[in-house]
Amino acid sequence: MKTKPDAVIERLAPDECWDLLGETNVGRLAVLVEGHPDVFPVNYVLEGDSIVFRTGAGTKFWSTMTTSCALEIDGYQALSGKAWSVVVRGRTALILDRQERAKVDALGLDPWQPGSKNYYLRLVPDAVTGRRFKTQRPDLWGTPLNDARTETFH
Repeated sequence: MKTKPDAVIERLAPDECWDLLGETNVGRLAVLVEGHPDVFPVNYVLEGDSIVFRTGAGTKFWSTMTTSCALEIDGYQALSGKAWSVVVRGRTALILDRQERAKVDALGLDPWQPGSKNYYLRLVPDAVTGRRFKTQRPDLWGTPLNDARTETFH
């Protein structure tokens, strides 16, 4: 089967991946829990070449402390009809220093969900990859969050 020219997947450069990561603040954190994958939504901030998020002392916290994890974000650019996806894989480190915590708090790292989110975790990337592609059915991507009237231009 031949690949159509408009079906080509464009690999994103690391700098472009970081730009996209900086344009949003919510991703899906994938972790291993008792041998099976699980996914949690997290809000985050970029701090240097890392991603910082807060969590409580639960499954997400303990899983990221013992195994590698991945953060995934994606989006759709209505005007171009292209979707994109970025994945960051690495390990997390607990931030204990109060000044370091204050620094990320100043970047707007406030938990969205109520409850105790006292643990600050830094995802240090081993790999950052991304791709962009023309969607097969642009009409399926027309959700209010992807409305062209609210799109940011790249």
